Amino acid sequence: MRRNLTRTDWADAALAALADGGLAAVAVEPIAARLGTTKGSFYWHFANRDALIDAALAYWADRHTEAVIRDLEPITDPQRRLDALLAATIGRTTANRAELALLAHADHPAVAPVLAAVTARRVDFIAAAYRQSGCPEPEARFRAVLGYTAYIGLLQAQRATAGALLPDADRPAYLAFLHQALHRDQ
Repeated sequence: MRRNLTRTDWADAALAALADGGLAAVAVEPIAARLGTTKGSFYWHFANRDALIDAALAYWADRHTEAVIRDLEPITDPQRRLDALLAATIGRTTANRAELALLAHADHPAVAPVLAAVTARRVDFIAAAYRQSGCPEPEARFRAVLGYTAYIGLLQAQRATAGALLPDADRPAYLAFLHQALHRDQ
């Protein structure tokens, strides 16, 4: 018996298609085939392709930002929270392919506001941890921007060099170095 698909199933499949081939790959028929269903299921949940793209973007923002923040917020020590964030992002050896695809479409009218909101949310979360560690506001914000741009820059540079810039074997040492560079008490 085939289960009924949800909006989330479609959004997840659209995000996977976007990660594989950019916004052009977010097409109803190939995604329906991937899900083993018909276009009728799509139209049950969405008015059009743009609504599916919006749902995929919202799903990405929740899964790759809000869920990470929800997981880290219970860590009461702000330095441990930052360490956990570094491990969960820069410490990963697999690239966030959807994030890379979205960055490639940063000027798209649907993507741009989502990327801006996610970036602001992430930087604010990091800056809050620095403020809780005793950093004054301008320093907390600058450290947050430095940490975030280290993450985005590494994603882009790893893609540009097919992973050769920072081999997986060097990632733990790089993570330790970045930890030292970003910690306030150093």
